[in-house]
Amino acid sequence: MANVNFKRTKFACYSAYFTMSSVFCLPPLLFVTFHEIYNVSWTLLGTLILTNFCTQLAIDLIFTVFSKKFNIRVVVKIMPLITSLGLLIYAIFPMAFPEFAYVGLLIGTIFFSVAAGLSEVLLSPMIASIPSENPQRDMSLLHSLYAFGVFSVVVIGTLFIKFIGAEYWAYLTMFFAVLPILASILFMISPMPDMNKEESTVCVAKSKKRTLGIALCVACIFLGSCAENVMSNWISSYMDAQLHIDKTLGDILGMATFAILLGLTRIAYAKWGKNISRILLIGMTGAGVCYLVVGLSSNIVFACIACIMTGIFTAMLWPGTLIMMEEKLPDVGVASYALMAAGGDLGASVAPQLMGIVADAFSLQTGMLVSAIFPVLGIVLMLVIMRFFKTAPKEFEGLKSKNA
Repeated sequence: MANVNFKRTKFACYSAYFTMSSVFCLPPLLFVTFHEIYNVSWTLLGTLILTNFCTQLAIDLIFTVFSKKFNIRVVVKIMPLITSLGLLIYAIFPMAFPEFAYVGLLIGTIFFSVAAGLSEVLLSPMIASIPSENPQRDMSLLHSLYAFGVFSVVVIGTLFIKFIGAEYWAYLTMFFAVLPILASILFMISPMPDMNKEESTVCVAKSKKRTLGIALCVACIFLGSCAENVMSNWISSYMDAQLHIDKTLGDILGMATFAILLGLTRIAYAKWGKNISRILLIGMTGAGVCYLVVGLSSNIVFACIACIMTGIFTAMLWPGTLIMMEEKLPDVGVASYALMAAGGDLGASVAPQLMGIVADAFSLQTGMLVSAIFPVLGIVLMLVIMRFFKTAPKEFEGLKSKNA
């Protein structure tokens, strides 16, 4: 296995993660179109987002408990095709049956959300399983591709709607449905690494500290996901409604710039990064400051800069926690990655929803201020985690040696 060339496999993982971005950021770009053309209510459109993350969370939990029951290699190969199928249903059903447009949107959402959940559960441990001189670089690069995918989808989608027309949205969706097929073809012609589907029985039975370590990592990825996804989901609306910036400019200046900074920061860590625990602490602290500035400042320039800068500070909070888990804990397998994905998806659904509730009750700015609680709690948690991993490594090394 050590002599196998996995370059094509890595590229397949990167391309699949890149195309997954359309699942997350294309639908919100089209919500106004659905509301105007098909008269779909805002409540039902919000339900699509909830369906997306609940479906992903269900996939995460299924793999946490039953990962050994699945043929991982087969699932990875068909996973991008499920994305394509979901996007095609999303595009074609409303065109064919406009009076039942929402049914098609809901069915399509369920399909591509299943694929998104599988991607989060399987691509990270696959990258971690590929022999590498710098596994942290590979993991960071994988997650940077998602950010660049978001940037691409936002820019292409925004310009398409502005210059070609929102009424042709289905053709835009079909375009993004083609890209995952290429990733599936790459997986089918690439070698697959051996992936640890089960946690070591010695580790599970004899290390309560290891279990606590995983729980702390899940809590960390939850708070990191909260900090990232509140801003990524609401930055466009905040700039439009609160800062009164033109919608097209706000999407490109806000959402797209946020995404590109997210990606560039992950690329920078892949090239020069080290000491992931310290990076996570700095990220939580910087994100907390940004949210406080956005929530308290009356200066449009400062608020705008703080929104965008959040992309830098939250960039490593999700992938960095995976790196920390892989680095600090022995014998993590697919089940651990699935549990981490569940924590991240829970944060991605709970925090933006809380932001919406507070925004409805008070204002978008107040919602941003309340959302500062997530990175602030993350600071406290990271101090606990850093202390925990300072005292635990000898026990973990013992577990590694028993399973060598």
